[in-house]
Amino acid sequence: MTYELYIGDRMYSSWSLRGWLMLEKFNLPHTVHMVGLYSGRMAADLAHLAPARLVPVLRLPDGTVVGESLAIAETLAERHPEAGLWPTDPAHRATARWLVTEMACGFSALRSDCPMQLGGIYEGFTPSEAVRTDLARIETLFAHARLVSGAATGHLFGAYSLADTFYTPVAARIIGYDLPVSAETRAYCKLLLSDPSVQSWQQQAQEVTYDPEPYPVDLPKRAWSLD
Repeated sequence: MTYELYIGDRMYSSWSLRGWLMLEKFNLPHTVHMVGLYSGRMAADLAHLAPARLVPVLRLPDGTVVGESLAIAETLAERHPEAGLWPTDPAHRATARWLVTEMACGFSALRSDCPMQLGGIYEGFTPSEAVRTDLARIETLFAHARLVSGAATGHLFGAYSLADTFYTPVAARIIGYDLPVSAETRAYCKLLLSDPSVQSWQQQAQEVTYDPEPYPVDLPKRAWSLD
């Protein structure tokens, strides 16, 4: 039983990263297909998966097509209850679903102003007040998750869960733009990004070049580092 995952890009596509981590981190067998996100071929590459129109897209072993990351997450959790995608404790699970849903629907300023990029760390980026508001909300949610779970450090609910999956690209934004967050949040971001699966994804991201860059930022950039 193997899933087929369609992704758009590794360097910039935050939703592709989430889709892949859902399968990779929970040891669900899968193959990956690349879609021409920046080549103008995305519609053609996804035509056989209609009505899917965005990445990631998951095709189940029986041929069923599932779009939208939240739907993919719930489908995989339902099909693999033993894999532990959601926390086992009901209160933890409900809170994790809250964090995941708010992430999927919110933080528009952070998404717009700080597109995920894994090529380096921008120097001198000044976040807008709207981005600072998003960051404050994210830190509030992290603190609430830790209050509920009792996990003072490490993953938000003790063991790795979909909450960590969904916030990994958020961590990449925080580190990649050197955004102002607490020491605790920065440590959590570095934990997510130092994961061997994420490191492998990032290494593969460097294999592709772009002309022009999809999201140019006129700032100097230093090498990616989690030190």
